[in-house]
Amino acid sequence: MASPLKSLVYDDSRYQKSFQLFLERSSEHQCMRDFIHNMLPDILASVGGGKPHLNVIGVGSGAGEIDLEMLSQLCQKHPGVTVDNEVVEPSSMQLNKYKDLVSKKPDLDYIKFSWNEMTASDFEEQWRVKKMTKKADFIHMIQMLYYVKDPAATVSFFQSLLDKNGKLLIMLVSGDSGWGKLGRTYSNQLCHTEISQCVTTGDIKSFLDSKGVRYQSYELPSQMDITECFTEGDEKGELLLDFLTEVQDFSKTAPPELKAGVLDLLRDPDCSVESNGRVIFNNNLGVIVVDSLT
Repeated sequence: MASPLKSLVYDDSRYQKSFQLFLERSSEHQCMRDFIHNMLPDILASVGGGKPHLNVIGVGSGAGEIDLEMLSQLCQKHPGVTVDNEVVEPSSMQLNKYKDLVSKKPDLDYIKFSWNEMTASDFEEQWRVKKMTKKADFIHMIQMLYYVKDPAATVSFFQSLLDKNGKLLIMLVSGDSGWGKLGRTYSNQLCHTEISQCVTTGDIKSFLDSKGVRYQSYELPSQMDITECFTEGDEKGELLLDFLTEVQDFSKTAPPELKAGVLDLLRDPDCSVESNGRVIFNNNLGVIVVDSLT
């Protein structure tokens, strides 16, 4: 049964505010950067097969910081290439930040940016309607499969766009993370199946295994300070709770038993550790790299 609570994604302003606080309180972007600089270059080495021009699609690109770091690694591995970069991002606020970031980097003239202010589902529909035949050498989907109706179908569609030697990179919360435990316990109450899913790398691996799809997987340790979540009425704590549950004003709108259950679970040793008076949530991420079909 779909949750009667209102999804946070329907309030972009509050979502962006809670997301920014999440980035400040977590090591997420740092663990992503560690992966991009230490592991991604070897993954990208075979992309393109020596072509002078590469096609890239970023799905759920946000404000672009992580995208540009991946593009930098791609071009370091393939010096002299030009890049056609399709950016897919539904938030105008985030897309404008991305454009502003690009405008401040004049050395990106080897990259052509195509801006698509739309969801992944809208992008897929548009691609099919236009009967596009262009293939991609690298597609990345960072923390966005929560916001599609059918994550498995979305993965299959974007894999179908890969050219020979292409790679699809998927980054999600790990099945062993606190997010995974929260989703498994409260998915019926928290997830809106039309707009948000409680999905982890474990779910995507199970799907890929069932289809016999080749992939590599990586685990990225990450943590998040959620101490304020346990202080009633704390503004930052309420924003973090909204982000953790994907619910608008969770603290004010959730039934008392659900709120109490979520707070108890967030403090459970399966989700968090307590250190020096702080509650540190397990925010571990997983990366799945899927090969092209050909």
